[in-house]
Amino acid sequence: MAERILIVDDERKMRQLIGLYLTEEGYELDEASSGAEAIHKATRQSYDAIILDIMMPRTDGWEVCRRLRITGSPIGVLILTAKTEVEDRVKGLDLGADDYLVKPFAPEELIARVKALLRRKTSPLNEESAEITAGVLFIQPDRYSVKVAGQSVDLTAKEFEILYLMATHPERVYTRENVIEQIWAIDREWQDPRTIDTHIKNIRTKLKKAGLPFNPINTVWGVGYTFNTTEGK
Repeated sequence: MAERILIVDDERKMRQLIGLYLTEEGYELDEASSGAEAIHKATRQSYDAIILDIMMPRTDGWEVCRRLRITGSPIGVLILTAKTEVEDRVKGLDLGADDYLVKPFAPEELIARVKALLRRKTSPLNEESAEITAGVLFIQPDRYSVKVAGQSVDLTAKEFEILYLMATHPERVYTRENVIEQIWAIDREWQDPRTIDTHIKNIRTKLKKAGLPFNPINTVWGVGYTFNTTEGK
């Protein structure tokens, strides 16, 4: 059965263009011309992925993504944005998007990102993922829960997955490309490694604010990051 993709954009010509590219790849397509229509369709029908324009009137793509993740929808989300700033891309990823694509884009890049997104339809965590304790830091994967001395820490899904990935292999040094490939399952040439730096910064800030007495992720200069279980480092 062909994989189903919902194309969401308030510009008809853009929906048609994207549809033309994806039809040639054999996907089954549906369209939505507004954020409200996208939410209505995505919460009532089954799709494997959604290609979501950010800049739409009234209900924009940010809100669509946020609403889908609140409902627990596992649909893969590829956001389209004309903004090139790292902060804007990170905002989409933090809201639960799986990848982003900056307009204008080449057909080959769109197809490559969609294929990567569809390869990874589920979370990198599974039912066998183990709980992790490091001092007063407690990580519970089945609930996407992080606590510091019993106090819950509000991490985004991607922040949690990055922290858990590193915590499961505390002796390993992860490059930014390693994290991209394992968390987003995206070919590294399609992703900006600087987004990883922003996620790491957010994780550190939130855990420190919650009272964690040590830095859980150390920087290995010129290489990447590694998980730290020792207080005082």
